[in-house]
Amino acid sequence: MKNLNLVALPHFVSVENLRNDEVEALIKRAEYFKKGGAVARLTSPVYVTNMFFEDSSRTHTSFEMAERKLGLTVIPFDPAHSSVNKGETLYDTSLVMNALGIDLEVIRHSQNEYYEDLINLKQHQKLNIGVINAGDGSGQHPSQCMLDMMTIHEHFGHFKGLKVAIVGDITNSRVAKSDMELLTKLGAEVYFSGPECWYSEEFDQYGKHEELDKLISKMDVMMLLRVQHERHSSDPNEKKFDAHRYHEKYGINHKRYEAMKKDTIIMHPGPINHDVELSGDLVESDKCMFVRQMENGVFMRMAMLEAALRGRKLGGLE
Repeated sequence: MKNLNLVALPHFVSVENLRNDEVEALIKRAEYFKKGGAVARLTSPVYVTNMFFEDSSRTHTSFEMAERKLGLTVIPFDPAHSSVNKGETLYDTSLVMNALGIDLEVIRHSQNEYYEDLINLKQHQKLNIGVINAGDGSGQHPSQCMLDMMTIHEHFGHFKGLKVAIVGDITNSRVAKSDMELLTKLGAEVYFSGPECWYSEEFDQYGKHEELDKLISKMDVMMLLRVQHERHSSDPNEKKFDAHRYHEKYGINHKRYEAMKKDTIIMHPGPINHDVELSGDLVESDKCMFVRQMENGVFMRMAMLEAALRGRKLGGLE
């Protein structure tokens, strides 16, 4: 693949400013890696650290696998035993990493847009480190969004005109926000379903909120969202939550599975609450892309990391 088709970015913190041609190039690059394509040879070491201030299994491990496949040197970081617990700011922690020779930091943080302080520097600041956003609060989740786009493209070969339903805890979902923005830009038709208390009028610009059973037979993609109980501490509806009732009204059971079109796919960012968003015995069904999403995540994160390497001219890449 010629360098003209490769994306170069100084940071990868959001999908908002990605051009459609950049999205397509990243998908092609990830598909190239998935097919066994060779990674670019680094002519000098590149050091990366994964700073996860929220729990993660898929995203954290997926990024580390992607980093090792690219030949990066991974430096461990444990928030539980870091100076963050002594009051050190995220900026100062990044300044430490930079001073110690870290080139890239992959960060998951509970604060929305935490990365603004790290990439939009004040005149007196000299931080020089690449930031990859692995999820910020209820804001953005660019790597999950991009692996979702890869998975949809792998199945359908295009986005234009596809009908995509995003179902569940939409207000609290950074996945939903990233995906609804990018899907709309790429020409898909977005719909929403789930409890109205977890929906906001701000999403009306992307699609219409409908009852699940009115959508089920029309959609090409059913994108299910985890009920994020950990973000519901101030939500009065949390006390009334009933998993069985949620599954009956908003979950994909066998009846709804059979009502879908033959080539409809089910997606979920994980972790799945079995028999809540999706019947447990459908997780590995033919229509469910959950495992494939995780597999694709490694290759898409390789493409994203490589874009940052090129954007920062690290390892001899340009």
